[in-house]
Amino acid sequence: MLDLACQAETLGFAGIACPSLGAAMAFCVSLAHVTNTIKFWTSIQPIYYSHAIEMANTAAHIHEVSNSRFGLGLGVSHGPVINRLGATTATPLADIKTYVETMRAQERFSGELPPIYLAALRNKMLDLATEVSQGAIWANAALSNISAQLSRITAPNRAEKFFANMVPTVISDDLAAAHEIHRKTLVGYVSLPNYRNYWRSCGYGEQIDAFEKILQSPNKETRSAEIISAMDTQWLNDCTISGDSDTVREALWTWSQAGVLPIAVMSSTSGGQAKAIGELFAAYGN
Repeated sequence: MLDLACQAETLGFAGIACPSLGAAMAFCVSLAHVTNTIKFWTSIQPIYYSHAIEMANTAAHIHEVSNSRFGLGLGVSHGPVINRLGATTATPLADIKTYVETMRAQERFSGELPPIYLAALRNKMLDLATEVSQGAIWANAALSNISAQLSRITAPNRAEKFFANMVPTVISDDLAAAHEIHRKTLVGYVSLPNYRNYWRSCGYGEQIDAFEKILQSPNKETRSAEIISAMDTQWLNDCTISGDSDTVREALWTWSQAGVLPIAVMSSTSGGQAKAIGELFAAYGN
């Protein structure tokens, strides 16, 4: 992954998003040392993994040693993760606001903090992100709805903020195979109420009704397969990117023109994620 990061820097990519799986903060320390110019950020580091004071200390360190190339994306994560950690939570909005405030108060000891971005799906979290942080990061957002959400933010303020979205992306001439990968990727998200509520707010009420009917079924063994079968292609294409290199480049450009930096979360029809990232590099290197 570090070798691929160096290659992304050489190719002139806009940045590297580091997911919370596998010690993202430690990975970002390594990125600070092996790269020189490319920006990178966590997308997204759950706040319940570390106390806000320790997070401030670590983030300030990475910010300094990277020469201000690091951004800290924070989120409250999801119910299953919170339950696994044994964490207690009041409300997501209150928790993350307090977390950021605690980090800011620690800054006189930790040193200057990097830009902070908040994970956002629906409008209340987006509003909070624009109030207390330097931007917002979506995951699996609907392109058809993103402009409406951004319109809530005043133009001068919008220009000063960082907005990005993690988009599941597959480069392949075999659309059916690409869609199959995306459907498997999104099964877990469909099970989460916050994502279903978000997609419902985007106008996909009938799609969400179908999902929730399946989730209420007592037969848990068949739920994933049934959810996959119920996934509408229009909804899928609104939240993911599939196609040949030209199609993928155009789709990523469309996201950028909507005012949101697309984070290509790569998968491949013929290999693992490293191969998929190589396919992205090839798409822009030709």
